[in-house]
Amino acid sequence: MRHIFRAIAAAALAAAFGVAAPGAQAQQPFADVGKQPPITILINSSPWYGGFEKTVELYEKQTGNKVKLDTTPYGGMLEKARNAVRGDKSPYDLINLDTQWTIEFYEGGFLTPLKDIDPAFDLPKEVLTYGDSGYWNAAKRWRTPNGGKLMAWSPNGNVDLFLYREDLLKAAGIAPPKTWDDVLASCAKLQDPPRMYATVIRGERGNGIRFEWMYFMLGKGATVVKDAEKGDYTVTINSPQAKAALDLFIEVAKRCGPPNAGALGQGDVIQLLATGKAAQAMVVSAAWSNFDDPAKSAVVGKIMAVPVPAPAGGKPPALLGNWNMAVPKNVPDAQKKAALAFSRWFLTAGAQRAYAEAGSIPVRSDTFQSDLAQNPKFRWMNAYLTMQKYATQELGYAEGAQVEQILGLRLNQALIGEMSSGKALNTAAKEIEDLFRKNGRRTGSLPPLPE
Repeated sequence: MRHIFRAIAAAALAAAFGVAAPGAQAQQPFADVGKQPPITILINSSPWYGGFEKTVELYEKQTGNKVKLDTTPYGGMLEKARNAVRGDKSPYDLINLDTQWTIEFYEGGFLTPLKDIDPAFDLPKEVLTYGDSGYWNAAKRWRTPNGGKLMAWSPNGNVDLFLYREDLLKAAGIAPPKTWDDVLASCAKLQDPPRMYATVIRGERGNGIRFEWMYFMLGKGATVVKDAEKGDYTVTINSPQAKAALDLFIEVAKRCGPPNAGALGQGDVIQLLATGKAAQAMVVSAAWSNFDDPAKSAVVGKIMAVPVPAPAGGKPPALLGNWNMAVPKNVPDAQKKAALAFSRWFLTAGAQRAYAEAGSIPVRSDTFQSDLAQNPKFRWMNAYLTMQKYATQELGYAEGAQVEQILGLRLNQALIGEMSSGKALNTAAKEIEDLFRKNGRRTGSLPPLPE
């Protein structure tokens, strides 16, 4: 493996700084962080984990510092993080938090502001902040750099991409879709179950369906609450626009996908596309490397990416599903400094190029603007950058994880036919309003939808 890491490092130096070899005189693409004590990171097992692991191995090789990874399935991450920060001493020096979980940790005072560890620490200007989700203004109870403190940085900035089989669409005379009407029209030509499914989307209960449906929600101009940033938590999830979004989601999932649409998880969607059983799919950007890996894919070189379609006449949607790496308050100062040293190294141009080469989604704008974007291996980058221009954060309040649980259940019940779309959204709205009211929020609700 060493020769692979050496090659990655050399490529990062040569491409990012126009030098012939790592020994050439130039601005260093990797940070010199010195000798640090070993650290432990709580990290999720995800489509981008492999690239993260390889980049950590490069860090260890370059610096001699050791990193232990506690690799945990998504469903166990939040509980582990909660237990870690509430104990006498966290077993983790860095914890990775899904974006909607962060506020609970910010408000609870469980994390160390990064400048408290080192006042000189700043995110490089090229690092993407993904809706400023790593900042926290305690007075406003909102994630913003305006009066806020830097609490975390993002190791991954997922958005969904709409992936399609270029060969199949060309053979059928279908252009890459721009709207969901285009997708539905393509289903009439491409749907041939069980041999081929035209379009597959996550519909499983929980985070999967909540995240995917919100693209439809944003496209229809619907919201969960009226204006959380200004403290107005009036629940609007059962608006006519939200119902139209749910009805459209159900139509696409059922007409274009398999009969078990309500059970499809991320792994299922990736597998259907990679094995040639799906022509199109909504897939997180971090999954891209699966489709060009001959060991995992029967469709190498055949998959292309475009932004997620909008509803006809609606807005182009992009929902940020980033993660946030943070330092718990209950670790020794030496461990905090070691965690920040790794953070500083990881966010450098060289490390981010290595990260991309290893199959993950980089978090620096200059990596996307480098020669990598012209490489067919990274043909997803243009669609990703386009969506970043209008990508937004959702569930940016302390109750975000609980709101996701509510929506993840009720949306799934609508998809599998246990509830009408109107009843599912009315039920969710009542539960979310009760949650906000219990927490002392200024809240209310819309009139119920017909059920």
